[in-house]
Amino acid sequence: MNHPPRFIIFAHNATYDKLHQVATIGLTAAAMGKDVTVVLLFWTIKKLAEGRINELDFPLEYQAHASEIARLIKDRGVPTITEMFEEARKVGRFKLVACSAGLEYMGVDAQVVQDNVDEVLGLPAILTLAKGAETTLFI
Repeated sequence: MNHPPRFIIFAHNATYDKLHQVATIGLTAAAMGKDVTVVLLFWTIKKLAEGRINELDFPLEYQAHASEIARLIKDRGVPTITEMFEEARKVGRFKLVACSAGLEYMGVDAQVVQDNVDEVLGLPAILTLAKGAETTLFI
């Protein structure tokens, strides 16, 4: 049996610009027939738990442009992060995984994010999943 190529994205940084890249790359890879897993780590877990995953926030070094970029994103109807994740599930094989240690370290109860992720896995299972992946990104 031929399995689709595995495509793993470790999502650590949680500002909008980084999450947008995670979502667009994940959606594109799923649409291309890859088996995509996005692993949520530290700050992405915290932001998801706080219900802020779609927040248009930017790194401090780009604050001078943040208002303008946020306006452009809204004016152009750019889908939200969660909308892109949902679309990725519709067009291909795509799942979100939360790292159990990340939940613990960030003080997040697994129940808080359970409805927004496909699985909560420990690091050994995550690394096993990533073994032999065609592409592995850390964003």
